[in-house]
Amino acid sequence: MTTPRKRRADRQQDLIEAARRAMVLHGTDGVQIKQVAAEAGLTSGAVLYHYSDLQDLLLDAHHAGLERFYQARVRRVAEVADPAGKLVVTIRSGLPDGPDDTDVRLLCELGGAAGRNRVYAALLTTLYDRQVSMYQTILESGAAQGVFTLAGPALTIARNLVALEDAYGCRIVTRHPTIGVAEAVELILSYARGFTGHRLDRPDVPC
Repeated sequence: MTTPRKRRADRQQDLIEAARRAMVLHGTDGVQIKQVAAEAGLTSGAVLYHYSDLQDLLLDAHHAGLERFYQARVRRVAEVADPAGKLVVTIRSGLPDGPDDTDVRLLCELGGAAGRNRVYAALLTTLYDRQVSMYQTILESGAAQGVFTLAGPALTIARNLVALEDAYGCRIVTRHPTIGVAEAVELILSYARGFTGHRLDRPDVPC
């Protein structure tokens, strides 16, 4: 009994990945079930067997990408002891791996569609608020421990850090000629240094 369920779950995961590729190629608004099927190497009927509504599949595909930018980062930061290290890791892990980063490209697609789709708008709002809370917790903890000397409210600094992540992430995936991952990290760190009073130059913290 457990093996068929596992196979079904694996197939659904394959479809989620296929949907993500299709959305990058055709856009969140324009993707069709036949395009998802082509990416998955299946018929449209086979896709509908697992997802009777294409929108349900697209939402699952977006949720899979969003997990990386909150839950996965919270888990990663939990492994770092000091607030400065936590902040560096959080900043670095919020940016694309490179211009072909599917997760960030999908976030940019989602942002474009959010003005026309309330569900997508709600997804992005929730992600933004959670990321702000994540940064705010690190900043307030660092200030309480005497590691940071904040030059403004933690909430304001946190909101700006997330906004910088979003802006530079989109610049990277749109292949800006002078802003790559390393440049974006340094630009965001320069803002964070000014508002935390900390050098934030921990080379031993993994990217």
